[in-house]
Order: sequence, then structure tokens, then C-alpha cells
Amino acid sequence: MFDTKVALILRNDLETWQSLNVTAFLMSGIVAQTPDIIGEPYIDANQNIYNPLSRQPAIVLAADGDTIAKIHKRALNRGVRVSAYIEEMFATGHDAANRDVFAKADPETAKFVGIGIHADKRSVDKITKGAKMHP
Repeated sequence: MFDTKVALILRNDLETWQSLNVTAFLMSGIVAQTPDIIGEPYIDANQNIYNPLSRQPAIVLAADGDTIAKIHKRALNRGVRVSAYIEEMFATGHDAANRDVFAKADPETAKFVGIGIHADKRSVDKITKGAKMHP
């Protein structure tokens, strides 16, 4: 049905609140980069209007830190732009602070806790190799 795939890969040792927070941030990055992924508004039987949602489902995967680092490197090597969240961002309180700590992160040693990818299915499958469905 879709030529592309959305995959969110979370580090497998996060607290529940962290996983949910990172998932929301990663998906917002994918939507910002790919606005056509959003469908039409939802309207209920009483004609109340609700926000549109993604037209495409997203799979949520889990992996250890080493595997996420490999996934990040594979994405960079393939020229696939990703959403990324690093551990230090949990200690910040707003977007500017997030970007400040992210700007200091060396991509070779960054502590990625989440990577979001939207690309053609085959590329996403190759990039996310080693990650498993999130429990």
C-alpha cells in the first residue's frame, strides 16, 4: 500500500515516560520533514472536527545503544535524513536547549536514545537491521 516506511527505533532501556516522549518527538520530526504524510481532518457523527493524523502507520522498534549507533551510521551513509533524540535532551526543558546539547554531540559517540526514519521500504529495512519490535 505504501512505497515508504516510517520506523521509530527506541533504545530498549528507557523508562516508559521516556519512550513515549521520544516517540512523540521523533514522529513530529518526520511530519515536519514530510508534511504530505498527514491526512485529512477527522469528523465524528456530530460534525466535531479533529486534527488530521498520519496517513501512514509507523512501526516502533527497540534496540540496544550499540545497535542504535549502527542504525544512525547506516542512515548517514545512505544519505537518509532522520529524526534523532540523544540522552542529554532529557535534561533540557525547551527546544533551544535541546538544539544546544545536540550541537555539542559528536555523531560518532552520541548517546542516541531514538532515531526516526521515513524512507523507501527497502532502505528502512536495511537501515534498521538488528532492531526488534518494541515490546
